[in-house]
Amino acid sequence: GLAWLFLGVANSDALLYDEDWKSMQEKYPDQFRYDVALSREQKNKKGGKMYIQDKVEEYGKEVFELMNLGAHIYFCGLKGMMPGVLEAMENVAKDQGLSWEDTLKAWKKSGQWHVEVY
Repeated sequence: GLAWLFLGVANSDALLYDEDWKSMQEKYPDQFRYDVALSREQKNKKGGKMYIQDKVEEYGKEVFELMNLGAHIYFCGLKGMMPGVLEAMENVAKDQGLSWEDTLKAWKKSGQWHVEVY
């Protein structure tokens, strides 16, 4: 299967295990993807700071396709990120003509949706 890591930090010097993740992606391109959101170095499509939710929304169609195939999604970090993540996921659902409430409910029921925030 595929593991896809979206890692968000303020600056590239704060990326944890960056070389290891890049090496893993190079070695196993069909099994591992690695994308970063650098809020103080990158801009989102609206010209604002780049956050995880922007990356998830950017690749939203692929994320939803994987979830519909049984993938699991994990969000870990500060609880303040979750409203933006949920809004981004809702936008992706709407773009695909889906009800976000029903989609999230189904993912939770099937045990595919995981959130560990503090």
